[in-house]
Amino acid sequence: MSKPLLEINQLSVDFVQNKNITTAIENIQFTISRGEWVAIVGESGSGKSVTALSVLRLIASPPAFYKNGSIVYNNKEETIDLLTTGMQQIRNIRGQKIAMIFQEPMSSLNPIMTCGRQVTEAIKAHLSMGKKAAKQKALALFQQVQLPDPERLFYKYPHELSGGQKQRVMIAMAMSCQPDLLICDEPITALDATVQKILLDLLQQLQITHQMALLFISHDLGVVKKYAQKVMVMYKGKIVESNTSDIIFSHPSHPYTKALLACRPSMYLHGQHLPLVQDLMEELIDGSIIAKTYHSPALKYTSTIAPISKTPILRVQQLNIRFPIKRNMAGTPIAFQNILHNIHFEVYTGEILGVAGESGCGKSTLAKAIMQIIPVENGSIYFNGMNLSALSSKNKHWRKEIQMVFQDPYTSLNSRQTIGETIVEPMKVHGLFATPSEKKEHVLALLEKVKLNPNYYSRYPKELSGGQRQRVVIARALAVHPSLIIFDESVAALDVSVQAQILNLINDLKNEFNFTGIFISHDMGVVKYISDRIMIMNKGRIEEIGTTEQICHHPTSAYTQTLINAML
Repeated sequence: MSKPLLEINQLSVDFVQNKNITTAIENIQFTISRGEWVAIVGESGSGKSVTALSVLRLIASPPAFYKNGSIVYNNKEETIDLLTTGMQQIRNIRGQKIAMIFQEPMSSLNPIMTCGRQVTEAIKAHLSMGKKAAKQKALALFQQVQLPDPERLFYKYPHELSGGQKQRVMIAMAMSCQPDLLICDEPITALDATVQKILLDLLQQLQITHQMALLFISHDLGVVKKYAQKVMVMYKGKIVESNTSDIIFSHPSHPYTKALLACRPSMYLHGQHLPLVQDLMEELIDGSIIAKTYHSPALKYTSTIAPISKTPILRVQQLNIRFPIKRNMAGTPIAFQNILHNIHFEVYTGEILGVAGESGCGKSTLAKAIMQIIPVENGSIYFNGMNLSALSSKNKHWRKEIQMVFQDPYTSLNSRQTIGETIVEPMKVHGLFATPSEKKEHVLALLEKVKLNPNYYSRYPKELSGGQRQRVVIARALAVHPSLIIFDESVAALDVSVQAQILNLINDLKNEFNFTGIFISHDMGVVKYISDRIMIMNKGRIEEIGTTEQICHHPTSAYTQTLINAML
């Protein structure tokens, strides 16, 4: 019997900081065979990423300390313990034999190098190819991961691509050397359902044709169910359950696994309170975990609590936006790419309008246009009867009425400001509350509303988890009592339990603060749960718009049906 490609034996990793020791993973053990797709699921902080990063020794030591265990890589020529071998051999293995795709492509790609150059650098470093051959291979990889117009994107910088396109560049780079093992740390978090499916099918094809193994970390249980052959469930640094995908999802044995599976929004009706992991299990003093009986409350969020008005709060008419893609020697644009084409829709007071569509279809561009962050080519955006495009830049009083919650809670907060300063800032801009004590009192009340402890007032973003940061961003948006809040992929980066917490919070706050919402997401399961109506976008146009029931159960567009079918 052949040896597994990767063997992890009794691995424990501690972090030592200021004489305090935190155990990140404890005595974990598993194997990955050639051509096998192994997934790790669990909540944030469970040790998934530490496990993945340890394989390639990408965690700085110190503060990390490999307490015990081994990570054995069995390639065709020799057996190597990746924890004890020299750094030169580790560098030779990284990228060529074992590659990795990270969650956040913007921080993984070099902002001052074109996308094409970054991929060719990896090819030339490991495959000894010339410049011309490396470019041809990079273009073929761009085409393979379904990037539009590979020749043009080859010369684009990362900031000129959408989130989904950047991640596809990362995947092309990782696959360039056809590694034995591809480690994927939340690689599809930023992608919409259809692009997810295209890339996952591509990874599956490479897995089969090249006998490539995958260690796949994801909080998307639907993806794991469909693609993984073996699933490991991690909780507080330990693997609490490991089995085939079929058994994990049909007959889970551990209470934590059962709780995790029960938190998915797609399992619940619009308006139904989502259970959290702690609602479904209990950890005893001795560390053992038992299941709890959960009684789902009646429909908590209904139109009788927050009625939807027939009066539109926002009206977008014949909106067109294009971006320059080529300039002459004087810097004048001479070629353009159309992003939005004749967009026309209304948002009614009291509703949440879900906006779904493929990566690059114009969802985030539309949100930025409404916020007046980017200029409008032609068309009109009316908010409460005001034409926002016609208002002077000095006329900013309306800005407090429209707020935005961005996708990435890590980059949407100023790392140098405390949480209190972050939430106070929009109050200062709009002249709300006369004294510092009144502002602080309002911030503390908002922290309580978003279920954060008052002592978070003086903390910095680096001290908070992703879910806690997103709560702060929501509190900042609510600080000026807006009429409309735009949520741009606001739960995409969160694991299933934290996602449930934020969705419950949005529903709670919507009914308390009576705001209207636009909820942008590539996750049709989330859109279906949170939205009163859904608008489907495709290639910069509105494909169709209707109630959640109409869109999800009686779509009129073939594209919408494709999007719904792609819900994993």
